[in-house]
This record gives sequence, structure tokens and C-alpha cells, in this order.
Amino acid sequence: MRKLKLEVQLSIDGFMADQNGNTDWMIWNWGNEWTWDNELQHYHTALTKSADCIFLSRQMAEEGFIEHWAQVAKDASSSQQEFAKHIRDTYKVVFSKTLTKEDPIPGGWDNADVSQWDIKQHIRNLKNQEGKDIIVYGGASFISSLIQGGLVDEFHLLINPVVLGKGLPVFNRLPARQSMTLTQTKTYSCGVTLMQYQMEKQNVEAQVA
Repeated sequence: MRKLKLEVQLSIDGFMADQNGNTDWMIWNWGNEWTWDNELQHYHTALTKSADCIFLSRQMAEEGFIEHWAQVAKDASSSQQEFAKHIRDTYKVVFSKTLTKEDPIPGGWDNADVSQWDIKQHIRNLKNQEGKDIIVYGGASFISSLIQGGLVDEFHLLINPVVLGKGLPVFNRLPARQSMTLTQTKTYSCGVTLMQYQMEKQNVEAQVA
């Protein structure tokens, strides 16, 4: 069965953004200049290339995620080009109850679809299909809803060396305790610490039952 992988940058106290949605405290704030060290860049790119399907929130699509990486993919001088090409060439599913493919989004709907299915049903259906794994990108609300539904199989948490005190959490909607197994931890020279967790087997079985 294919896995749904979540890669997300967090503060030490578990926030994805500050109270105003700002992420300028991240060592790499998704900007054009890659301020992560080379080893973390390679990890990030390899993780994305392990997937042949990308889930996006409506917010990410409307804010220009598809268009941005399509433009970076054209720039041979960019250190992010390999990652960007994979984003551009990989099939994308945008989850929204309001968007249709008749609605314009930055970068257009090339190699992308919009899904108005029940999100749990759609994800479980895709997990049972042949293929590589699935990776998800989105805002705090979208990510929280996937975690709440028990749909994420692997957590790749990139912990930035900052404490915010208040902000937008991603683990705040859990209906009950959720057990995970730590499978990898590594601190990179840029200051980011990777904490990789696997959903425990009994939780995975429960969510696909």
C-alpha cells in the first residue's frame, strides 16, 4: 500500500506559523535562495521524488504553488531546479469543496485535478492504487484535518531552532492519543533537526479498515 507522507517545518514548540501566519522565522522560508545546507536540500528533494502524487490544499493552489515551482523548474542556475522539476512533472490533486477546474489558478490545471470527494475516501482509494508514495503540502488547517483523520503514514518534521510561544499548531485536533515510532533523527549544519516518525501499525490498520 502507498504511504501518505507529510513534510512540514515547525518551531520547537510545534507551530507551523506564528499567530499572524508568518513563517519568516524559518531558516528556509520557501524563498528563491536555499538557506538550508546541501545535505538537508538533498534529503528534501529525495523525499519529494519518492512520491508520484502530490496533495495540495486549495490555499496552496490559489497562492501560486504550482506556478512558482514551474517557473523555478525553467531556471538552470537555480539550486532548487531538481526539486522544482519534480513538482512540475508530478500529478497533483487539489482538495476543495468550492474550486472546479473551470476556476483559474496560478499556473493552471496542467497535470493537476481538483477533488471534491470525501477526503478520507479519496485518499484511501489512492493508497490502494499501484504507484509510488504520496506527499502532501498545505497550510495548518489542511494538515491538521489530515492528521485528525489518521490519514498520514509518515511524518517528516523539520524543527527550526526557535520557540514562538503562540502560533498555528498542526496536532491540535487529535480525537485521541496517537502512537508513532521514531525512525530517524538528524541535526543538520544549518540548525534544522529532522524528526521522522512512522504511524504505528495498529493505527494504520484502523484507518484503512
